[in-house]
Amino acid sequence: MQNIFMILQLFGGLALFLYGMDSMSRAIQLGAGKRLRSLLARCTANPVAGLVTGAAVTAVVQSSSAVTVMVIAFLAAGLLQLRQAVPVVFGANIGTTVTAQLLAFQVEQGRYLLLFGGVLLCFACKGQKGRCAGEALFGFGLLFEGITVMSSALQPLTESPQLWQWLVRVQANPALGLLAGLGMTLTVQSSSATIAMLQTVAAQPGPDGVHGLLSLAGAIPVLLGDNIGTTITAVLASIGQGKDAKRVAAAHAIFNLSGAAVCCGLLGPFAALVQRLSPAGPECAVIARQIANAHTLFNVCCALVWLPLTGRMVRLVTRLLPDRAA
Repeated sequence: MQNIFMILQLFGGLALFLYGMDSMSRAIQLGAGKRLRSLLARCTANPVAGLVTGAAVTAVVQSSSAVTVMVIAFLAAGLLQLRQAVPVVFGANIGTTVTAQLLAFQVEQGRYLLLFGGVLLCFACKGQKGRCAGEALFGFGLLFEGITVMSSALQPLTESPQLWQWLVRVQANPALGLLAGLGMTLTVQSSSATIAMLQTVAAQPGPDGVHGLLSLAGAIPVLLGDNIGTTITAVLASIGQGKDAKRVAAAHAIFNLSGAAVCCGLLGPFAALVQRLSPAGPECAVIARQIANAHTLFNVCCALVWLPLTGRMVRLVTRLLPDRAA
């Protein structure tokens, strides 16, 4: 009975996180959607501008999926060319890492202030912008409430021998971690949610009270699987659209798959670099920040590698998905 309650509590926390993320994203899009769409359509004159615009819009909207869908819609409407759209998708991968960075600050104690402030704004403001700001603030508070509930549900699992055995297998076999991350993101349809769960699990103190349940080297493959799983949204959005929409989805998949392959091959050096760039301290206290930094560093490095190769990426996806001969 206790195990059933723990599972329900875990999924309840996940539901709060997903609802908070969706509420915040919808409120921001409703309040500033027209301006963001205009910015996305105008500020893509060159690959660097497209990358920065994609990252900025995604950081604001808090949804790389929403930005990817917008890009595909603009392609279908003829507002963007394929060469303009590809860097925006690269940037969206960077922008989506902001969520993990915010969650790593561990400001759960302020979640009630965020929730109360959000409700207060909704009731006090009569204009749409004020109400949207309140809904976004309330959704942001729900993110942290969901994290707290999931963390509370996971605490009894730290004493489970079966969990420890599974985590040992994940740390010994990066491919298993990659598949776990991929499976979770395909199921939940939100890389931010699965990365938040990863941060929560890894930060649970082990028997010694110093090390977390999952080391950084064990968490990175799961993180890479999460990144690969996000590509399914672009694939689904491109169904029924033109060739260029499918090419953008293919470029998104190649971006993540190629980066994950290289990162898995250099797992040790990459983990060491992340640890060097992250604050020092007991592993269970800093692992959430290390995971967030690994997420950001991975996507920034992939973007810096692929951005000068935008033309080659366009030619590659065009060759993979050629126009039908008349």
